[in-house]
Amino acid sequence: MTMRTGLLLLMIAIVGLFAAVNWSAFTAITPLWLIFTTVQAPLGLIMLGVAGLAMLLALAFAAHLKTAMLIESRHHAREMQAQRKLADSTEASRVTELQQALETGLRSQAEQLAVARTELIARMAQAEVAMQHQVETSGNTLAAYIGELEDRLQRRADPRG
Repeated sequence: MTMRTGLLLLMIAIVGLFAAVNWSAFTAITPLWLIFTTVQAPLGLIMLGVAGLAMLLALAFAAHLKTAMLIESRHHAREMQAQRKLADSTEASRVTELQQALETGLRSQAEQLAVARTELIARMAQAEVAMQHQVETSGNTLAAYIGELEDRLQRRADPRG
């Protein structure tokens, strides 16, 4: 039980106790002036009835406000749920787009790497061929120089010729 409910019940009990203790005064008939005429009626009961009616109207108004607040709260909860679903789907599509972009970029880099690797292997093969040719040429030149030196040495060593 909330504090407001407890306070309301306490006030009703106090008014009920007051009415019970002073019941004879509440039911005493007195002349009442109603602007155009005068009537004999128990003023206490009329005032108690008016207070009870005012309390019932206040409770009905509070119930109406509480109901309207609950309806509005549910409406906002539905709107928030719809917005949350929209945000989740948007985020999911962004993640999917990002994943696709990353996959495309990675494929492109892999293709570039494969092309670069192929070019590097081809260049290395060309460099190897060129180096073998250079080694052969250097070997032939060296062999020719060695042969020429041998010829010169043989001519010097051989006096006849």
